[in-house]
Amino acid sequence: MARNPATAARKGEGGDGAGAAKATPTPMFAQYFRIKQAHPDSLLFFRMGDFYEMFFDDAVAAAAALDITLTSRGAHNGDPIPMCGVPAHSHEAYLQRLIKKGFKVAVCEQTEDPAEARKRGGKTLVARDVTRVITPGTITEDALLDARANNHLAALARAGTDLALAWIDISTGDFSVTGLNAGDLGAALARVAPGELLVSERLIKMPELFDIFAEWKSVLTPLPAARLDSAAGERRLKTTFQVAALDAFGAYGRAELAACGAVLDYVELTQKGHLPRLAPPRRLAADAAMAIDAATRRNLELVSALDGGRAGSLLGVIDRTLTGAGARLLAARLSAPLTDPAAINRRLDSVARMADDPALRGDARSLLRQCPDLARALGRLSLGRGGPRDLAAVREALARAGRLRALLLASDEPLPEALGEIASDLGEHGALVDRLERALLPELPLLARDGGFIAPGYAPEFDELKTLRDESRRLIAALEQRYRDDTAITLKIRHNNVLGYFVEVKPANADALGAIETFIHRQSLANQVRFTTVELGELADKISRAAERALAVELTLFDDLVGEVAARDNEVAAAGRALARLDVACALAELAVTERHARPRVDDSLAFEITGGRHPVVEAVAAQVNPGGEAFVANDCDLAEDRRLWLLTGPNMAGKSTFLRQNALIAVLAQMGA
Repeated sequence: MARNPATAARKGEGGDGAGAAKATPTPMFAQYFRIKQAHPDSLLFFRMGDFYEMFFDDAVAAAAALDITLTSRGAHNGDPIPMCGVPAHSHEAYLQRLIKKGFKVAVCEQTEDPAEARKRGGKTLVARDVTRVITPGTITEDALLDARANNHLAALARAGTDLALAWIDISTGDFSVTGLNAGDLGAALARVAPGELLVSERLIKMPELFDIFAEWKSVLTPLPAARLDSAAGERRLKTTFQVAALDAFGAYGRAELAACGAVLDYVELTQKGHLPRLAPPRRLAADAAMAIDAATRRNLELVSALDGGRAGSLLGVIDRTLTGAGARLLAARLSAPLTDPAAINRRLDSVARMADDPALRGDARSLLRQCPDLARALGRLSLGRGGPRDLAAVREALARAGRLRALLLASDEPLPEALGEIASDLGEHGALVDRLERALLPELPLLARDGGFIAPGYAPEFDELKTLRDESRRLIAALEQRYRDDTAITLKIRHNNVLGYFVEVKPANADALGAIETFIHRQSLANQVRFTTVELGELADKISRAAERALAVELTLFDDLVGEVAARDNEVAAAGRALARLDVACALAELAVTERHARPRVDDSLAFEITGGRHPVVEAVAAQVNPGGEAFVANDCDLAEDRRLWLLTGPNMAGKSTFLRQNALIAVLAQMGA
């Protein structure tokens, strides 16, 4: 639940009370105003202890969006300061709701330990700064993302009469760009479906684009025209990928350079200088994918039904993938069917091979079912937001990749070209997998800072510190028993973050314990009285130092492991992409076998001949509504050169639109490689 914040000021941060107005803000609010001024368009999550607090207009907007209590804290210029807050340990659920409602959130963390701040004396103020800005297109957390869908950040740029669209999935590092004309813009945006679209303030005012932008109004982020400059974009690309020239990436036009530079600049801006691991931009020819305008795409319900959900869409019916990466790739292929017959047939060769070899398909799918999301784990680690579980995900995925590679290469029949490339890209990662297996415990915390993830025997120095720490804790238990024996009083040694270790007794025994010179009174509560001793203080200090040193070493070991993964990030990313391609090939083969789909013959002619065609979605829905009932009635369609024009007649509900959509969907499935 969200917190109902108290109006009292945090200790040591110069609270302004709840009294009269002040012309000069308190130090804490002066700090708040300075940080907020740099992020005027974002809700500021201002870290105070265990909560993220929001103030003023941010608090009013967030309280309404999250349906949490709006309170106040002190006054500014004579008016109460609106305030609301959410717990830091569960803030992701609130972030998800805010992002879905179109808000941007600047996360302002305490950048120093409060204990360090107190050493400065006087009215201390903990240092704070924004560590990232979370926007709809820059999410990396699993809890905020759909595992089976991409989340694209896109930028649209114009140079002269040319337009270009660049898009990145920051969670996986995929990066693409395409040039286009104004007439193709609607279809391109519908295909990419960006979660956030960056557009220059100049471009957004162009009358000829009003209707297109109206459909994407909820995800538009206007930028100054200077941020979509082609020369700056070229410099940004060269700097990011550390190259002197871009020739190896393709021949970019000015609009493409501007779009790529804008999306990179925005990522760096929101991530506060930390770029994720990104693949070099993949330049897509404007005619490489089937052009499907937004209205046609919507009515064909390719990846989402008319209600916006997945159920009832073509994707919902054909998806047999077992991994998040495979599901995302399948959706991407379905959104952008190919136009090159050779490329289509390469995909179909892989599907056919897996359909014809049920043993290979079954073994591969058994391994794929155990694969974590390698691409997103690698993305979080590259941004410094990963944890021990992400390292374990890398380990498990790479281990499965090695076994899948061996499985493919052991096949009796020669592999089709595309499957051979998959086997090669899966790679060999034995050394990295072995190191991660030796380093990590079976049960892992979410965050590295919590400690407790390095396995015994991996690092002797850490083992010694951990033994010292754990032995010290056993000494606490022994000391507690000795105090009980010496005093004949029932007592316990407890710990909290304020007092540290202390001896606790019931009030009835407090006087007797206090009469013993060894015991020094610390605190009296309604049901307990707390004491300390010199011996307990010394032992507590020893434990604290041992625990701090052990955690410091463990965090260093974590950084070393992340560095080991980062040093091989290209090979690891290639393995992740290969796993997705193999998952899609196996899934489409499984679909073909179970649903009796035929391999299409695709060439570069204008012939269109369907024999025994069925509407995959209608057929699936009918089977669910009436299991074992009458099957879908298959039908033919032949648009030969001498019969290109057809006249469909019949009463309402006779199936005319079903027939039209059916043939369109068959064409889409064929050209995506299904």
